[in-house]
Amino acid sequence: MTADARHVPVLLEAALAGLALRDDGTYLDATFGRGGHARAILARLGPRGRLVALDRDPDAAAAAARVDDARFAFRRAWFSEAAAALDELRIDAIDGALLDLGTSSPQIDDPSRGFSLRFDGPLDMRMDPTRGESAAEFLARVPQRELTEVLRDYGEERLARSIAAAVVARRATRPILRTGELREVVAQAVGTRTRGDWHQDPATRTFQALRIAVNRELAELSAALPAIARRLRAGGRLAVISFHSLEDRIVKQFVARMSAPFGGDERAARLPIRARDLPSPPLAAVGRATKPGPSEVAANPRARSAVLRVAERTAAAWPEGTAAA
Repeated sequence: MTADARHVPVLLEAALAGLALRDDGTYLDATFGRGGHARAILARLGPRGRLVALDRDPDAAAAAARVDDARFAFRRAWFSEAAAALDELRIDAIDGALLDLGTSSPQIDDPSRGFSLRFDGPLDMRMDPTRGESAAEFLARVPQRELTEVLRDYGEERLARSIAAAVVARRATRPILRTGELREVVAQAVGTRTRGDWHQDPATRTFQALRIAVNRELAELSAALPAIARRLRAGGRLAVISFHSLEDRIVKQFVARMSAPFGGDERAARLPIRARDLPSPPLAAVGRATKPGPSEVAANPRARSAVLRVAERTAAAWPEGTAAA
């Protein structure tokens, strides 16, 4: 069995149900990963259906190349390039879009990618190793104050100041080039202080924060949500699976704002206009947030923090200049 086949995506059935797939629909999988969601979508589409998949990871591109299906197209692209990818394929509107924001198991388990806490490897963490700076390069030049803010804001790390100071002190003597070295620095900075989360490695939050910063994950998500949602046809669905509170907050606030009676235009909300005369919202939230059940978490512990949110495009016009956050 290949690594692609072994990778079971989180909340698969819930995500497919949320998309409300049509046989002849055109869909976007903005996070192909190892193709678990994409293959499941293709299995439910008819001969006139179409699926476009995106991913910036070269291993995801290699996995996509093994999908032999005329209804399928793949583009190696970042979230912020989704609209351009659809334009290239001459697709003006889609019937649904799925974003699975989790780091895939093969990425985490490959020491050479630098995501893993369990295996020592080069401190890279880039989802696209051909673009941007690696985590090692980031740590080599980031000012201590900025690093403290990254660890605090992206990792929700309450010991951010101590860890940032330890990183700066270590790099003054030698660069931090490997994941094992970073774990060692964090462990020394944390020491024996009580954290209240003993089930986690002390460096978990630091690794999360650096991954988010290096890959611009929150900025990419904020750019992608409005760009993709406005491409939905009326009745089309947007389904987003988040894995930590920062992502979920962006998604939740975006859906709430775009489902508001003022159509996401905050200027209209301040005008003296009767509610029935306000612009109709371009999105409508579908149900409540969905989380994995006990059986799925037991089978895949990485699923425990997943949250699925779904929204449906209405017939209302999309307000110009709308961002996710």
